Amino acid sequence: MRLADKVAIVTGGAGGIGRGIVRAFTKEGAKVLFVDIANEAGRALEDEIGSAARFLNVDISKEENAAVIVAAAVEAFGKVDALVNNAHASRQAPLLQTTQEMLDLSFGTGFYPTFWLMKAAHPQLAANHGSVINFASGAGIEGQLTQGSYAAAKEAIRAISRVAANEWAADDVNVNVISPLALTEGVQAYIEANPGVEEMLLAKTPLHRFGDPESDIGRVAVFLASADASYMTGQTLMVDGGSIKLR
Repeated sequence: MRLADKVAIVTGGAGGIGRGIVRAFTKEGAKVLFVDIANEAGRALEDEIGSAARFLNVDISKEENAAVIVAAAVEAFGKVDALVNNAHASRQAPLLQTTQEMLDLSFGTGFYPTFWLMKAAHPQLAANHGSVINFASGAGIEGQLTQGSYAAAKEAIRAISRVAANEWAADDVNVNVISPLALTEGVQAYIEANPGVEEMLLAKTPLHRFGDPESDIGRVAVFLASADASYMTGQTLMVDGGSIKLR
């Protein structure tokens, strides 16, 4: 198994892409501490997977909890080899209607927790030649309408990921970014609330389907956390069916 003997932290792990990553990692032999505030869903996933996964109900928007999360992973499984910063909340609005509260929500649940957890986990990652997997979005890369607060935070995550890739290469820690398109609960709700969006999204996706959180996005995360990706750092991987092609 590609992740045998590895230990990972996954934020936002109780649902959507995060849940897919937790399932994909544990199927490849990893032990996973996953973090979420959705208690019922988190407990259900922990029961589903068994001893290879540990659920931690902690609010990542509080800086002091970054150290708590890393310590919990070490206590549960002895070390940390991979950090997956997946969690992010936001609200949509046209740019002229975007408020400070919306910016604070997006940066407070996305950018800042990613930054704090990277710093808190660095000693473990450096000791274990580990990897960081952060998440970007086509919303930021393309500048999608009504996504100002989310796009800004996601592009900020890409920026610090590139800085960390350069600075932490000396520690043999690789830092990469996934930009996904997957049919999660949130995407499904967005499609249902906005008639025509599904057709529009699929029309610009050459593979003409949404990704699966586990088999499509989760498998790429497995690759990035494995030895197969040890010579890759500072990259954004578009796991979106071909809808965006970076140059």
